[in-house]
Amino acid sequence: MEVKFEKDQTVFSIHSPLGISQAVIERTQEKWSEAVVLRLHLKGLESFRASNGKVTLDAAVSSSDDNQRVRLWKDGKEDSPLDSKSPHWMAIRMVGSDGKPAEEIPLKDGFFEMQLPKVFFEDNPKSITVNWIDFCRI
Repeated sequence: MEVKFEKDQTVFSIHSPLGISQAVIERTQEKWSEAVVLRLHLKGLESFRASNGKVTLDAAVSSSDDNQRVRLWKDGKEDSPLDSKSPHWMAIRMVGSDGKPAEEIPLKDGFFEMQLPKVFFEDNPKSITVNWIDFCRI
């Protein structure tokens, strides 16, 4: 894991050679940065989970070109997906090795980028836990 502080945001770049793992991220300052960004360097994202101890956000990115490429839900309620109007919404971008938006999975030397929602840090948790599964473990 590599951590960068850029202006009012903290960027965590996570490289996961095995494609399945978790990380516990603990704040070292009095409070979290204004923005917390995760970059998961994976080929695919079958499953993603972030928990602050009270709220759990789950996401999955489909490898097919269907209308619902990214699915996001809260507290295990997969049948109640979140949309961009939800305060817990988290846009997930696919970025290629050239830094431009990627269209195809598996990603080749790219990453999935997401900014955790501000409401996720409302109670200023001491730590957050993130889990991921990359379905392309070749």
